[in-house]
Amino acid sequence: MHDHAPGIRGADSRRLLAISLSLTAAVFLVQLVGALVSGSLALLADAVHMLTDAVALVVALIASAVAARPADDRRTYGYRRAEVLGALVNAVILIVLSVSVAVEGVRRLLRPDAYEVEGGWMVVVALVGLVANAISLWLLSAAQRHSLNVRGAYLEVLGDLVGSVLVIAAALVILVTGWAPADAIASLAIAVLIVPRAVVLLREVIGVLSESAPAGTSVAAIRSHLLAASGVADVHDVHVWQLTRGAPVFTAHVVVSPDVVAEGRSAAVLRDLQECLADHFDVAHSTFQIEEAGHADRDDGRHA
Repeated sequence: MHDHAPGIRGADSRRLLAISLSLTAAVFLVQLVGALVSGSLALLADAVHMLTDAVALVVALIASAVAARPADDRRTYGYRRAEVLGALVNAVILIVLSVSVAVEGVRRLLRPDAYEVEGGWMVVVALVGLVANAISLWLLSAAQRHSLNVRGAYLEVLGDLVGSVLVIAAALVILVTGWAPADAIASLAIAVLIVPRAVVLLREVIGVLSESAPAGTSVAAIRSHLLAASGVADVHDVHVWQLTRGAPVFTAHVVVSPDVVAEGRSAAVLRDLQECLADHFDVAHSTFQIEEAGHADRDDGRHA
């Protein structure tokens, strides 16, 4: 989980998003002009995708700025869930885009003679997009591991890069064979690639909002580690969720043996439990309720 990326990749997420936004907006303008000149639907689809990504990056930047606001008496966990809402907007945008591109692609396949495509312009413009997307992908690759918001932007840039490759392939087919439907097929392929990314992102957002345990987190393993701690007799009412990607939260009731209370070692047990979670499970925010054996206020349900 700990990736200390050197240089510009180690910058804060807002700066990385701003750089990616600048690259995306510039390439969108280039691709839009290229699509109009070449008549390529695949290039236009990639341009619209870039525009959508630019809008999504703006949303991500706003969400990132809001998430940086400190906690207050009303929002005691702060505003980090704003990143999740930004990712939700990104997922919806991706789905809408894929549907619109697919519809136009089918229309062109049904009427292939009604459209002319200039393969030369497609290659040149798509190469510009490919380089810009590769740079953005490299910039966001480290930060996306720790922020759901940045991950949404990262996935969109990844889709753009693949889209540029498809446009280049379609352009080469048109240049070599003159087969214009390759352009429409490439646009449909771009739409198909968008959907799985949107679904994965949407599923992750739903997991966070429904307060499910983070992917890869074993509640049973955590409970076993806690039970192995000195002085711990039982662990119950376990809850694990995350505020956003990379921000897990843990709460539990811990029953300690009577001698722990009698000897005043409750604080030491609490410290050991928190260090256990931080060291073994990368959970920095944990809350424990220490109970003496025989404590009456107990819910026997063991859930996370």
